[in-house]
Amino acid sequence: QVQLVESGGGLVQPGGSLRVSCVASGIIFRIDDMGWYRQAPGKERELVAVISSNSMTNYADSVKGRFTISRDDAKNTVYLQMTSLKPEDTADYYCNAMIKSSAVFRPMNYWGKGTLITVSS
Repeated sequence: QVQLVESGGGLVQPGGSLRVSCVASGIIFRIDDMGWYRQAPGKERELVAVISSNSMTNYADSVKGRFTISRDDAKNTVYLQMTSLKPEDTADYYCNAMIKSSAVFRPMNYWGKGTLITVSS
């Protein structure tokens, strides 16, 4: 009923910038927290950044000052602007959102399928 679709991944050189987007579609009554996670090869998935419905944000220490999360509720979209990218930022980046499909249902946790970001020269 609800889908999250990421876009904007790709290859970028160290020190470069990239913006990824995630659009939620389907039966949506309200979107609560939205966030980005990443998983590098051989590592566990980790939180990158999260933004609440009132735009409070939280970041992993490793990306503070370099990444910015934002959202556009009119478009059901969350963004991750990444600057000063490092090779260790290479990973699959996954969108996550807590979404209510109606006023009576509890929010459910949804994931996108991921977009690969490779930071390499």
